[in-house]
Amino acid sequence: MILKGATVNFLGDSITEGAGASCLEKCYVSVLEKEFGLKKANNYGIGGTRIARQPVVTDSPFDQDYCMRMSTMDENADAVVVFGGTNDFGHGLAPLGVPTDRTPDTFWGACHYLMDGLMSRYVGKPVMIITPLHRLGEENPKGDGGKPASVAPLRVYRDILISVAQYYGLPVLDLYSVSGMQPANPVCRERLMPDGLHPSDEGHAILARKIGLFLQTL
Repeated sequence: MILKGATVNFLGDSITEGAGASCLEKCYVSVLEKEFGLKKANNYGIGGTRIARQPVVTDSPFDQDYCMRMSTMDENADAVVVFGGTNDFGHGLAPLGVPTDRTPDTFWGACHYLMDGLMSRYVGKPVMIITPLHRLGEENPKGDGGKPASVAPLRVYRDILISVAQYYGLPVLDLYSVSGMQPANPVCRERLMPDGLHPSDEGHAILARKIGLFLQTL
């Protein structure tokens, strides 16, 4: 697609919201908007949010899952970018579910619900799925301070996102495999992901470039 003059919706969590960047202008969404000449980049990132619905939902923005927020986005946008899954692994309480699930209450079901809904809402337009970045030292299920352990390793959430996207024929940018960002590498962590998860200004710039170039192929 031609990005110059286009409007793109970005649905995501804290990374999309801009966590780790020194200012909003250094967030990957803002950098991409400027460098690729978008007419508008609509940032629908909310820190801590998950794709799947939680067993108990409060009025907090933290509990506004992606499936809830899908209908709040600009329906006239030229493309949609969905970047999530790390919080479903990190602190989500929704079960993994099974491939036949179609409700937002499991991760399998939420992925289907979200992608099916986006296809209907933006029929004929690019809907791009992005897999989670690597996290420092916590990609396998474990309890933390009395909190429940994740139900599966991070790579399983990544695999489910890819599987469901393939079912709907949606393009996937697999940052889990091709981001070039691995916080287990000390130099990479210091420069690109200082807290082991959220990108620095340089990390956000890398994301902007990779996502923008991928969008141009669609």
